[in-house]
Amino acid sequence: MSEEQVNAIKSNYGAVATSTLSSEHAGVKAVAEAFGYSAEELSSIPAEANMGLSCGNPTATANLRTGETVVDLGCGGGLDVFLAAAKVGPTGKSIGIDMTQQMLDRANKNLANCDPPLSNVEFHLATIDDMPLADGSADCVISNCVINLAPDKPAVFREIARILKPGGRVAVSDIALKKPLPEELATDISALVGCIAGAIPLEEYKQGLLDAGFAAVEVVDDQSDLNAYAKVENQSGCCSPTMGNDDPFAIIDSGCCGGPAEPGVHERLAELLKKYDVNDYAASVKVYAVKP
Repeated sequence: MSEEQVNAIKSNYGAVATSTLSSEHAGVKAVAEAFGYSAEELSSIPAEANMGLSCGNPTATANLRTGETVVDLGCGGGLDVFLAAAKVGPTGKSIGIDMTQQMLDRANKNLANCDPPLSNVEFHLATIDDMPLADGSADCVISNCVINLAPDKPAVFREIARILKPGGRVAVSDIALKKPLPEELATDISALVGCIAGAIPLEEYKQGLLDAGFAAVEVVDDQSDLNAYAKVENQSGCCSPTMGNDDPFAIIDSGCCGGPAEPGVHERLAELLKKYDVNDYAASVKVYAVKP
């Protein structure tokens, strides 16, 4: 992945972070509920923690326990960090990692607005292949539609293995490929930002975790319809509202978890996804693994 591509990802998600997207928008709430978040979960955290960027609910499958330390890769506004914090309790710790300062600014603002307050949360500015965490310090690593955006996925898998304790586990929601993308999709910057072009094949995902030393690896297609948001007005792709749209039901014709894109990116990806059905090529997957 080139520097230009990485900068495009940072720019797009920085714009998401400074937007007004939240669970108060019916369309954004619908995205989260479609991928497994309950209304009760969403109402238990600040509305601004949810920006409609999910492709699953890793906290629902992580089997988090009181006293554990959990790390969320690409934490965004803190959605999964806050839900995990409640599960591990005050004797545990919930840590969020994100590479965009704007996202962490939003996450910390959301943390200050949590009710009841959370004392077991911390956020770090870092890439997910080089985290400022000690070896063997985490019980569980979660992530939600982020690893597909990483330029060096084997390095991410090795870094996850480094920070996990022996017996620690991975519970990730992500996008993976069922078959190769058409060249037009595979090389388009808008499809990269939209969580499509950066995705790797299911078998490569599994092998990457095995190569990093993990056992009991599963990468399971959860059979979600990545065009499910067509049921919401103006949506033909996967995740979030376009910036500047006053209609909260206007979920964009964008890629999975792409968020409110820059207008040019949005328009280009909408054009591509009218030409290609993303369900033919990609899947929302649940990823499980254990560090021996």
